[in-house]
Amino acid sequence: MIRVFGTGTGAPLTPDAVEALAGATLVVGARRHLDGAALPAGAGRVVLGPLSPALDRIGRHLAEDGARVVVLASGDPGFFGIVRALAERFGSAALDVRPGAPSIAVAFARLGLPWDDAVVVSAHGRDPRTAVNVCFAHPKVAVLTGPGAGPAELAAGLLYRSEERILVVATALGDPERERVERLTPREAAARPWPDPVSVVLCLDESRALSPVRTVAGADAGPAGWALDEAEFEHRDSMITKFEVRALALARLGPRTGDLVWDVGAGSGSVAVECARLGAAAVAVEKTADGVERIRANAAAHGVYVRAVHGAAPTVLSDLEDPDAVFIGGGGRELPAIVTACARRARRAVVVAVAALDRVGPVRSALASAGFAPEGVLLQSSRLAPLPGDVTRLAAANPVFLLWGVRSAAGASEGATQ
Repeated sequence: MIRVFGTGTGAPLTPDAVEALAGATLVVGARRHLDGAALPAGAGRVVLGPLSPALDRIGRHLAEDGARVVVLASGDPGFFGIVRALAERFGSAALDVRPGAPSIAVAFARLGLPWDDAVVVSAHGRDPRTAVNVCFAHPKVAVLTGPGAGPAELAAGLLYRSEERILVVATALGDPERERVERLTPREAAARPWPDPVSVVLCLDESRALSPVRTVAGADAGPAGWALDEAEFEHRDSMITKFEVRALALARLGPRTGDLVWDVGAGSGSVAVECARLGAAAVAVEKTADGVERIRANAAAHGVYVRAVHGAAPTVLSDLEDPDAVFIGGGGRELPAIVTACARRARRAVVVAVAALDRVGPVRSALASAGFAPEGVLLQSSRLAPLPGDVTRLAAANPVFLLWGVRSAAGASEGATQ
């Protein structure tokens, strides 16, 4: 049996943890946990670093007669903790887990906020871009930090992207002498060195820090519907991606929590808003000043955040972070250059809507030159419309070519470096 005890957020070890340690023949944990515990003189000691050697040592020790293994971990070791690795290696039946208070729960408690509506993301040993995108897209996020993905790195990723966000950095939670809980802007957090141990970073849009009462914890359950009617958005002179086209575009973009999606030539920003409603971080690029304001108004009306960027593609794209997926709904004569610029940087997918037949070939060529296998359809739809006398006719919409390329799994990691 491997006994796992959560600790490290201020509460003393429980009596059963003290008793287990007294009889342990091998104790495993981070150096700070081992240094703070009373270990029996004859017990082996494994300081956690890379997991594989520690698991190997536990496995060899369990084969010995009378082996009693105790693992000390931070907070709740079943939440982004060592329990997963132990269960995969030795089986859940071999574990006796006694969790402590998660650092996330303690950090939100210090602020007097509930956390059932928080999105939790781990940046420990992972690419921090996912955590940055989640912070960008959601109003209440908790980030478990790690080397190279601490407060400064998260803050640097948020600079110039989301003016509404505040970072709360919780350091050494539970330590009566060293605990600090600081509220900073991304600019302030990015300019400072941060010592270990940073327990957790909270990223908040404080105007939306309290959601309505929830039934399902975590990220919002998502919209009940998408491909919204054009009437759901402010737009100019019917310059908006029609909902039939938007439905297929969203299916090919596949926006999800942790993704960054560009909507280039955004117009009303309807695609960006829909991607944000589905949990992705969204950037809408629009060359007209009134269009930028319209995008912001549409995002606010739907309760999501979309970063509206004023400028002309492809030039303005060089200032943006690499996207997972891109929708291109405008471009004129610059369209092939825009598609090329987007396709070279997109990690997963590029989707392009065009009305003119003579632009289909150049778009397909641009996608192919960036390593995509271009596909597409001509969408022709007719909507039901009333006629006098309580009868119905079919009203044909203008046909639109929807072209796309989806990068293979093997090529996805190369897309942002081409």
